[in-house]
Amino acid sequence: MPSCVRLISLACVLAFAVVAEAPTLPGVGTAMQEMIAKNEIAGAVTLVVSKDQVLHSEYTGFADVVAKRPMAPDTLFWIASMTKPITGTAILMLQDEGKLNVSDPVEKYLPEFAALRTPSGKLAHLTLTQILTHTSGLGEAGPAAQQARTLADLVPLWLAAPMQYEPGEKWRYTQSGINAAARIVEVVSGMSFDTFLQMRLFGPLGMKDTTFYPTANQRARLVTAYAKNKDTGLLEPVPARADFGPRDRPPQGNGGLFSTGADYARFCQMLLNGGSFKGRRFLSPDAMRFLTTPQTGDLPTGFFQNDAFGRHGMNYGWGIATCVLRTPHEGVPAMLSPGSFGHGGAWGTQAWIDPVKGVAYVLMVQRSNFPNSDASDVRREFQQAAFNALNKR
Repeated sequence: MPSCVRLISLACVLAFAVVAEAPTLPGVGTAMQEMIAKNEIAGAVTLVVSKDQVLHSEYTGFADVVAKRPMAPDTLFWIASMTKPITGTAILMLQDEGKLNVSDPVEKYLPEFAALRTPSGKLAHLTLTQILTHTSGLGEAGPAAQQARTLADLVPLWLAAPMQYEPGEKWRYTQSGINAAARIVEVVSGMSFDTFLQMRLFGPLGMKDTTFYPTANQRARLVTAYAKNKDTGLLEPVPARADFGPRDRPPQGNGGLFSTGADYARFCQMLLNGGSFKGRRFLSPDAMRFLTTPQTGDLPTGFFQNDAFGRHGMNYGWGIATCVLRTPHEGVPAMLSPGSFGHGGAWGTQAWIDPVKGVAYVLMVQRSNFPNSDASDVRREFQQAAFNALNKR
């Protein structure tokens, strides 16, 4: 293994850090450099935005250590489950047009669901809200999903899997439900899911590098993912996920998107603006309430429910494909306001929107084996440094 991969020194990071043209908040770059020096990440892109301004944009460390390719404004990341709020947004755009309602039964749009039965033998009659809030109990597609070429191909695989629990009984993170919602977008709009998002969201928002299917040019800008070796504590490169990105794979609403920090920040600005961006409305106030208000009642939700992460399930609720912070707790959300919302990705990417303070934090890294990417030290240090800098203004 090349020596630079075995040890990413702080001096190496400082030598190759990219100086951003946009404003930077003091302390954020230093915090990321410290995370790099500890071999938590190889590099990071960090952004903080308000409704109409980029308050901070910084590129620290390497997108590829061996090639000594620094992080840059156009570095492309697999954003994994940060795709989910975009899927929820697509559904709510169609609701605004009167073409569906999140209270509708899934079988209204996917008739095959009409015969789905719960573990107790009852007809499931799942709603769109349930599949979008991880409360449906729908089974997962399993290994056969690797043979799927379209979202429609996945439908019989979900229905063939046993349901996990009675609908509404609990919260359990479920990939199939979000992909079912993406398929519903196709049925209702008459477009493939990727085409709908490009025409209705990415193009109008100016998200020019957000795609399910990166071009050759975009792939040349794709960040290398790293895993931390549990024995040595050093970072080692890992291959890209083969099930996301190729043209013969479905445009999966659960985690298929690639994007840049700047692109995703535009999506966050639209949400900060209550559904509008540069004078164009994407979501109505009613749709924003569905997206950002818990739809999961008193159920504990989220990724902080076990002992290792503090049993904070009651601190969170789930809006339409979006995590909502009900009550801040110690650790990564300590600096966020009640009602902040967002989502992370499997490889450490994070975006959190604080409507009370009027800012959004966007973190782009590519680390494949965080114990819990939502609870990572990298996320905490970034948000805390940015929060501290903003409070000193």
